[in-house]
Amino acid sequence: MSIRSAFDISGKTALVTGATGSLGGEMACMLAAEGARVAVVSRTAERSEAAAARIRDAGGEAEPFAGDVQQRGDVERIVQGVQDKWGRLDILVNAAGGNDPGATAGPDLKFFDLPAEALENVMRLNLLGTIFPCQVAGAVMASQGVGCIVNISSMAAVLPLTRVIGYSATKAGINNFTHWLAVHMAQEYSVDIRVNAIAPGFFETDQNRFLLRNRETGELSERGQKIVDHTPMARFGDADELLGALLWLASPASKFVTGIVVPVDGGFSAYAGV
Repeated sequence: MSIRSAFDISGKTALVTGATGSLGGEMACMLAAEGARVAVVSRTAERSEAAAARIRDAGGEAEPFAGDVQQRGDVERIVQGVQDKWGRLDILVNAAGGNDPGATAGPDLKFFDLPAEALENVMRLNLLGTIFPCQVAGAVMASQGVGCIVNISSMAAVLPLTRVIGYSATKAGINNFTHWLAVHMAQEYSVDIRVNAIAPGFFETDQNRFLLRNRETGELSERGQKIVDHTPMARFGDADELLGALLWLASPASKFVTGIVVPVDGGFSAYAGV
């Protein structure tokens, strides 16, 4: 196998949750540009259709699906729709996730007072919103005997961030679940079903931009400056800098790789601060 062919995913069918977000959207576009047929998943039909249209306008093949990854019934409907459309499912990318301000400790909301509902929302979105698609899509892959799952973790799983208790805990859970599922699928179903994760460092997105920068001036906030100071490459990442790792994990180039979490973080996780 040549190196070029090792990274070939043309003709594969991929499902991307959170495919209308800043990072998930870039991932969906890249998979389509590399020849995969992409199921674009978000909570609303309008956003899914807009993302799918963007891919089609660029010459790719995409189908929009709307549903909530926190609801197993929605996930089952979406995966069945993918099978009805293309007959199989080769790649699952779990990019849906996020935080809830109510699950974030701070001067005005102490850890002891974080509302249960907000914590449960973050845990359902990040952890169950990853597990449910893995259950449903994983069953399809088990029946095929082959497949690839890529979960999206975070640096918050490796080095828990101050304040974001729910987010950090659930992303750490995704790392643990990724290790567990990789072993389970290989031992119980097929060694050709691989499960890995990517742990992004700090990327500016619509969700976090004004935590990292001053809304009026665009200058780094105090928190944003601390992050940059702790990143040896001294900057935030660009969304397209995640795509090489994703293509590697989704393609035959990594066919002997399962159960790992790949940091794409500008050195954040390697730096002790001194």
